[in-house]
Amino acid sequence: MITEAQLAEVVTKAKEETKKMKFKQSLELIINFKDIDVKKGFAINEVVQLPKTNSPATVCVIATGEMSQKAKAANADSVIGNEELAKFEANKRESRKFINKYDFFLADTKIMPTVGKALGQLLGPRGKMPTPVPFDAPIDAFLARFRTSIKVRTRASLSISCKIGDESMEDSDLATNAFAVLNTIEKKLPNGEKNIKKVMIKTTMGKPVKQVQEIKKKYA
Repeated sequence: MITEAQLAEVVTKAKEETKKMKFKQSLELIINFKDIDVKKGFAINEVVQLPKTNSPATVCVIATGEMSQKAKAANADSVIGNEELAKFEANKRESRKFINKYDFFLADTKIMPTVGKALGQLLGPRGKMPTPVPFDAPIDAFLARFRTSIKVRTRASLSISCKIGDESMEDSDLATNAFAVLNTIEKKLPNGEKNIKKVMIKTTMGKPVKQVQEIKKKYA
């Protein structure tokens, strides 16, 4: 397994090799797999909490009553209830606009059936089906977790890619995030590390930089 220190070298090289832009570029982790039969239903759909973040994920809470009030008090990015769900069910165009605004959705278990009926056909294919939250659960803790998380998702493909931060972050922090994702994905593979073919990191406008062993050959 590539180490966190080695990932930091890859991050540094990816930053060095990209042109400076007028906007803040993201850093993306790319993992290519091997020796996996994608025809047998291979899929990854994981929420990974990043140790270091400076740009919180957006989270919408779907709830009523006390949970709704607690979510608002915890400054959820949006809180909607039955009334809004009814409107979205009747207007798919507005539903799509709304769904695209948020990275994650949390929902009171009591209204999950209503959520599924109103938005399930749109949320499901996007990998955004709400995480159920029991009525007595600490919604603020759920929000804190998901604000520092990313979704890593692939289906019938031998690669995944995900954002691990942006160029304003320290190289070591970006490497820590990349390592957290790598560890999570490795545990979901049939043969763990043996199924990882290549690890790369790129900036928004840069080219992918391969893992450190290949970097050393190139720049020796």
